[in-house]
Formats: sequence, structure tokens, C-alpha cells
Amino acid sequence: MEMPTFDIYITDILEEAVKLSASDIHITVGSKPRVRKDGKIQELERFPVLTPDMSKKLIFDIMKERYRKELEENGQVDFAFGVPGVGRFRVNAFYQRGTVAAVFRALPAGIPDYKKLGLPERILDLCHKSMGLVLVTGPTGSGKSTTLAAMIDYILTNFPHHVLTIEDPIEYLFKHKKGIINQREIGTDAPNFTQALRAALREDPDVIMVGEMRDVETIETALKAAETGHLVFGTLHTNTAISTINRIVDVFPPEKQDQIRIQLSFTLAGVMSQRLLPKVGGGRVLAYELLIPNKAIRNLIRENKLQQVYSLMQSGQAQTGMQTMNQSLAKLYKEGLITLEDAIRYSPDPTELAKLLGIPYSQIAHIAEDF
Repeated sequence: MEMPTFDIYITDILEEAVKLSASDIHITVGSKPRVRKDGKIQELERFPVLTPDMSKKLIFDIMKERYRKELEENGQVDFAFGVPGVGRFRVNAFYQRGTVAAVFRALPAGIPDYKKLGLPERILDLCHKSMGLVLVTGPTGSGKSTTLAAMIDYILTNFPHHVLTIEDPIEYLFKHKKGIINQREIGTDAPNFTQALRAALREDPDVIMVGEMRDVETIETALKAAETGHLVFGTLHTNTAISTINRIVDVFPPEKQDQIRIQLSFTLAGVMSQRLLPKVGGGRVLAYELLIPNKAIRNLIRENKLQQVYSLMQSGQAQTGMQTMNQSLAKLYKEGLITLEDAIRYSPDPTELAKLLGIPYSQIAHIAEDF
């Protein structure tokens, strides 16, 4: 029997992963291809254990020459590519034990509607703003890029704006609608985030999306853009709204931190921190924390009293639209969408969560201690 070519073979792997609704596909030496489905890793049984030559050829055959060069120079590289009839994928290829491995993230076909994602209506209020900084945060795999894509598509559908994205790599492919969009990829269309963001200010944008705010120069330029009349969207790998503010301030030297707090107090439009949790019965469900600064919160940011922000997020929520992560987890558990164990696992403060659920902490302490 004639063996399939490597191109067909990688397509077979990706096709099966998409049929399983897997979020990630792992290619590494000494293992069969594996996928992450509903948060758990499992083998694709019908495929063979990969040898070093097989793994390298599978990955190199889908890489442009410049990506191969970057992999050789840096030991890892990010890129995105599509398979006709299968889907689009974000890829991180890297070396491990001297062999080539990769993780493929399956990107949903088309731009997802915000309602299907479980995003709150209040998140759309941020899309209506003419200027300011909007941050979507969370760990890797928490759906940040998908949330941003839904918000950008909403803007393109409803406003005659120029939207400019700076990404590494480009993930979702947007279409011109009522608004026009230009997407710039780091390494292909621009050398780095900072230079691309500085250039963006000369490219007549209404809305700028920065794929990831990685360094002090990018953050500083994003704050300037938000301050000078642009609506700026960005992501950070932080777990709560308050830790997001701290992260932004802390990347700057001490002598600049007061200035940054003042800038943030004026420019910050909203912070959404999110996680994707296993859903009872299969699939995943969104848990999120939403901070929308009001006058009192802006004063606390300026005065470096962030420890007082949390209590303001908890009060008057019918008017403010704000929500804490524990409130989101409690709601999801009461609706039967997540287990108690997962609510506790992802809670930033299990003691507070127990109070929200009306459960004595002593009843869940043993679960919390395991995490």
C-alpha cells in the first residue's frame, strides 16, 4: 500500500482535529499526534508515533523560508496558515531535545458573533467609544484573540472607521464592511510592534488593535495613541483587571510610574479578564471579569490605591456593568454550567467564592487546597 505524502498526512491530522472540535494540535517526536479537546489532551489513535524526520518534514513543509530561518536562529517561531476546506491555524514551531515540534491552534471559521461567545452587552459599549485603551487579558488559550476579533468585526459592521491591526501572526482575516481594515503582520509587513504602532499614528486610523503589548515601548506608544484620539485594543497575559493595571505600571522605571498612572487614569476605557472553563456536558464556557473605570476608580488609579478598586467593582453593577471573576464563577455554577471543583480551581479567592455561593468555606477547603 502506497504511503500518503507528508502534505496529505498533516492535512489528515488537522482534518481529524477539526472534526473533534479540538482547540490545539500537538506534533512532537516520540508520540502520536495529540489534540486538546474540552481542555484535555488525547491521542489521535490512527496515526503513527512520529520520528524526528517525520516531525521535521511535517512542520517544515508548511513553513515559508523566512519562518524556517527564524526557527533556526531563535529556536521558535510563530506563524499562521490555512488549509482549504479545513480551516485556519496559528502555529508555534520550536525545538525540543534537538528535534522540531509544533503546536497548532485551530481558529474558528469566520469571525464569531459576540453573543455566541457569551460576551456581555456592556462590552459593546467600549466599541462605541471614540478614544481610549481597551484591554482583553487572560492566560494563553483563554480566548483573548477571539474576543478581540468579535469586537473588531462589530466595529467594522457598524461604523465607517479605519481599523488598523498589528499582529504576530495575523489570525482572523477580516473583511471591509461599513468600515475599512488594514492588517499588518510583524516580520512580513513591519519589523516589530513598536515601529508598527508608531507608524500607525501616521496612517489615519480610528481604531488600532495591538495583538500583544509585550514591552515598555509598545505600551508607552499605545497609551500615547489612546491619549491622542484613537480607540486602542490590546492584550496582556494577566489574570485580573487590577493585576493588569499593576503590570502596565510595573514595566516602567520607578521615576515614570506616577506619570503612567495619570495617563492610565485618563485613557483606560475598560479591562476584560477572561478564562475558558470546561462546561458540564462538554465544550467550554466563558468566565470573565469586567472593569469599566468610573470617576472614583480613575482617582484610585492616579493615587495608587488599587486595593480599593475591587470593592467598587462589586457595587452598583446594574449601572456600571462591572463584574468580578468570582461573581462570574458563582453565576456559572448556579446555572449548572460548571462544576464546583472548576469554580474553585479558577477562583482568585475561594474564600470569597464560598460566601457568594452560601457555602461554609470549611466544606470546600479540601478542594481549594488541592489547587
